[in-house]
Amino acid sequence: MKQLFFDFDGTIADSEVGIVKSIKYFINKMGLPELTDDQYRQFIGPALVTSIHKFYPHLSENDVSTALKYYQEYYEDAGIFQLDIYPGILEELGVLKNAGYHLHIASAKPEDMINLISDHFDLGHYFDGEFGATSDERTRITKTAVLKYALEKTGANHKDSVMIGDRDTDMIGGYENQVKTLGVTYGFGDVPELSQAHASLIVNQPDEIRRGVEQLSVRKASGARFN
Repeated sequence: MKQLFFDFDGTIADSEVGIVKSIKYFINKMGLPELTDDQYRQFIGPALVTSIHKFYPHLSENDVSTALKYYQEYYEDAGIFQLDIYPGILEELGVLKNAGYHLHIASAKPEDMINLISDHFDLGHYFDGEFGATSDERTRITKTAVLKYALEKTGANHKDSVMIGDRDTDMIGGYENQVKTLGVTYGFGDVPELSQAHASLIVNQPDEIRRGVEQLSVRKASGARFN
């Protein structure tokens, strides 16, 4: 397992404040019904377009485009940096990198946003690649599509790669790309969500990630089957 692909929101950083404020901004601008706290959190992880369609299915494509515009208006101005890097995750990234793993970000965020965040928080030296959605969040938006793109760009061997994330979309993205998956529960997903989405293994804290990756390597070597 030498190629590790990390989700960002809920895996590297707690981005809830900036994302939720951006969602509330477009809802207020468009006069849409407010959501519950749990529903706002469900936006974190999946592509924004997907979540808008889920919670506001009556919106036309033009309305969705307007919602995206308003979301980005707030997010790019303020929300983008309203996040906290999870305690312990940078140390674990350093341990993994020093152990010879190649680390990448694979996120449903627009790729240019990932690049800005990475620069702002000085994350670039941990990662060999940063991959995300297209800037309009419409063509390469699912985690399956983003991970497929990342695998192609890096030339990674699927059998030697792991997708690491906190939501079912991360696990499904790995599963549909024939990549093993490591679910984390310190973000926004939980064990039932991750298990039902074909997580190969689940850990609870950032400092358990390397051990989880190594366990997946042992299973691979022994010929054990994965979900």
